[in-house]
Amino acid sequence: MNPLLQDFNTAPFSKISNAHYKPAIQKGIAIAKLEIDAIIQNVDKPTFENTTVALDFSGEKLNRITSVFFNLNSAETNDKIQEIAQEVSPWLSEFGNDITLNTALFERVKAVFEVKETLNLSSEQTMLLDKQYKSFARNGANLKEEEKIKLREIDAKLSKLSLKFGENVLAETNAFELHITNEDDLAGLPESEKEAAKSKDKKGWIFTLDYPSYIPFLTYVDNRELRKKMAIAAGKKGFQDNAFNNEKIVLEIVNLRHQRANLLSYKTHAHFVLEERMAETPDNVIEFSNNLLKKAKPAAIKEFKNLEDYAKKLDGIDQLQKWDDAYYAEKLKKELFDLDQEILKPYFKLENVIDGVFEIANRLFDLQFKEVSNIDKYHEDVKTYNVTDTKGNFVAVLYADFHPRKGKRNGAWMTSYKSQQIKNDVNERPHVSIVCNFTKPVLSSDEVPTETKPSLLTFNEVTTLFHEFGHALHGMLANTTYNSLSGTSVSWDFVELPSQILENWCFEKEALELFAKHYETGEVIPMKYVAKIKESASFHEGMQTLRQLSFGLLDMQWHGQDPTEISSVKAFENSAFAETKLYPDVEENVMSTAFSHIFQGGYSAGYYSYKWAEVLDADAFEYFLEEGIFNKEVATKFKDNVLSKGGTEKPMELYKRFRGKEPKPDALLKRAGLV
Repeated sequence: MNPLLQDFNTAPFSKISNAHYKPAIQKGIAIAKLEIDAIIQNVDKPTFENTTVALDFSGEKLNRITSVFFNLNSAETNDKIQEIAQEVSPWLSEFGNDITLNTALFERVKAVFEVKETLNLSSEQTMLLDKQYKSFARNGANLKEEEKIKLREIDAKLSKLSLKFGENVLAETNAFELHITNEDDLAGLPESEKEAAKSKDKKGWIFTLDYPSYIPFLTYVDNRELRKKMAIAAGKKGFQDNAFNNEKIVLEIVNLRHQRANLLSYKTHAHFVLEERMAETPDNVIEFSNNLLKKAKPAAIKEFKNLEDYAKKLDGIDQLQKWDDAYYAEKLKKELFDLDQEILKPYFKLENVIDGVFEIANRLFDLQFKEVSNIDKYHEDVKTYNVTDTKGNFVAVLYADFHPRKGKRNGAWMTSYKSQQIKNDVNERPHVSIVCNFTKPVLSSDEVPTETKPSLLTFNEVTTLFHEFGHALHGMLANTTYNSLSGTSVSWDFVELPSQILENWCFEKEALELFAKHYETGEVIPMKYVAKIKESASFHEGMQTLRQLSFGLLDMQWHGQDPTEISSVKAFENSAFAETKLYPDVEENVMSTAFSHIFQGGYSAGYYSYKWAEVLDADAFEYFLEEGIFNKEVATKFKDNVLSKGGTEKPMELYKRFRGKEPKPDALLKRAGLV
């Protein structure tokens, strides 16, 4: 019995073996094809119900199977899963093409679309129909037969290339280890970080490119040569002369995306992508980015000069390098604000922060979280929760996976195992997951290990947890009829609003008092620290903004022009960074070959959306500040018009209904100290 082919509610992780995936996906595709055939062969004339709705609900079994598989490929992968992913991705790409390039199916969708004005549809139904029609038109339904064949070939190649890109980045991350045997080499590193790095099977300490190991090393270790070694290792992922080199893959991906856009009559991949975003055109993205750049660059140059002067005064450093940035910035920040990240960490025990974000969600949105042990997990580290409202109504299942391990990619993300939808008058609630990479608790070496030190978060990690939880709220509070419009199924430059706005509560005294308590004494975080956290929030904001804009502009350079003449990833990237560069170039390093957001994730021609969403979140949070950060009326408006609505209406309309006006960048510039 294949557990993936049985009817299941929560994913049956413990029953699944690698051998189940391929046959389950094959069967899932076959079931979905039968569902599509039933729509096409329906002898009744096409209607919204028998075509548009039927198509939206098709493929449900396949979606459940693939969500399990690809989520585990990110969070708990191995060589076999990666091998299966390479094999099944082209099948799924081909199946997607079988739908969007199916002439008979498109004719039915088109027939409904052409009479939509006579159907008296709701705004959600209209959005579903528009989105469905465009998904065909934008994916080749109007192409000639030979062009459709070409599109299928491109899509199959792209699906394999983006998987291979991610596998290479993970392999490079796992391949590097810095083994330190002389404790003097770790001067400056806090004891807690040394303890976390203590090797279980080698003498000394092991440091890796996983963020909980890498970031503290670059921030605190006095030994400049060792910081350089770590930084260069991180910067050359996918850019080494080995089997994991991503240079050719990057060039292939951007050229195939460009060919695909041209085939569909778009000038570039960016024109294709942005047509369906709030930004609408590459010109608008460039204008938006350059306007922020004008404000940020002078501030960044001034901040960099101050950092240079500080490093020279402190250690006689004549030329700041990338591996000096976090180290001297932390020292300068500590000196300016008398704020030491290590002093803050005891107040941010992971379990306390989790309780805090739950309490904030309760005060804002009437949610309650109960940890349960009867939900199957894919790893012992995973925590599982039943989420209800204050009346006891079931809202969602939440999975939380907080610690790094070998089969898990770096970074933090939110994902879903089951989408919300209303089907047969039943509101099917979502199963949502947040995945992070925070330092694990330190355990004793006893036969039955006990925790000698809990997982203590840096303040940046606290904001990361809140960020991903904001995405989770968007998924959990979804309340739409159709799953393709549910939860985070919104414009890419709107999807970061719920995540980024929640980060703001981390800086507010009223919120911090709920959870920032010393893990040993229970003392609430002293208000002098809260004041310093707020005061230091805009520290080096010019440099941070410049950095984010540089990534967005690099993305637009890759995807907003014809890439056929690009032969060197390194030379192209240097040119793209020319206007935003502060540090000297490092010959062995390139960003693009490990820029997973745009070459593996869904952010191609969309990285600008982080800054775009910052404008939205600063403007939106200003409303909370005006009325009170736990004001129920404002929170309810945000829940009803943003979090629950998914992609059922245009995002600007939803935002204006919440805020009462369009967003302006003023609140962001003020928060960042750039005006």
